[in-house]
Amino acid sequence: MLQERRNSIVEKVMRERMVKVTDLMREFGVSIETIRRDLEYLEKIGTVTRVYGGAVSNKMFGHEPSYEYREIANYAQKKAIAAAAAELVGDGDTLFLDVGTTALEVARRLYTKKNLTVITNATKAAHAIVAGENSRVILLGGALRPGELSVSGFLTDQNMAYFHANTAILGVGGITLGNGVTDYHIEEANTRRAFIAQADKVIAVADYSKFGVTATNSVCPLSGITTLVTDWSVPAKVLDEYRAAGMHVIVAPNQDA
Repeated sequence: MLQERRNSIVEKVMRERMVKVTDLMREFGVSIETIRRDLEYLEKIGTVTRVYGGAVSNKMFGHEPSYEYREIANYAQKKAIAAAAAELVGDGDTLFLDVGTTALEVARRLYTKKNLTVITNATKAAHAIVAGENSRVILLGGALRPGELSVSGFLTDQNMAYFHANTAILGVGGITLGNGVTDYHIEEANTRRAFIAQADKVIAVADYSKFGVTATNSVCPLSGITTLVTDWSVPAKVLDEYRAAGMHVIVAPNQDA
């Protein structure tokens, strides 16, 4: 119950950009002390910033939520997105596979594919694919990032010069009509740009919380994405706007419904 309430608070903050303590008290039927403890915890893990009388989303200020939070946030949506994205991968494909919790879920669903060559800077994704014993994994070198256990930097960029792929599966820090795809991590954003430049097609995976968010580093305009795979929580009106901008959008259905 505690974690469900905190997840609901985070979703509300992401959706509305700001929440008031009094509104949260009424919505969840709990005391002001309980809501304050919830907001203190969410601020501690890097998800919200407390302000007088409430909280705002850190994403307004370009901060990435902690990996511990991202592991559990919107997990049902990420599973559905991963299943839909994995269907776009064929046996024998060569893939660039990005870092991030949604991309990791995609990796976990590639074990049934045969003869893949997966080039990645995500050690967790590499481990998930190798466990299937059906594919070859090439792990890029670079500086290891705590929590995410991804590699990036000039060594990664040098390694990328040697590869081309049929498909890149790209994580998303934020996506908007005007600013395209953005990311929080400078070096990882650079690797994403290389994935895009050296792949025949690009599949971006993004749950509903990434829409309307602009992170610090520009990755690519919407035209750099071949297919966007998202979930059922994105309003149809929003998806229509992206389709009108020329994007091919796939909406993953709720697997738990």
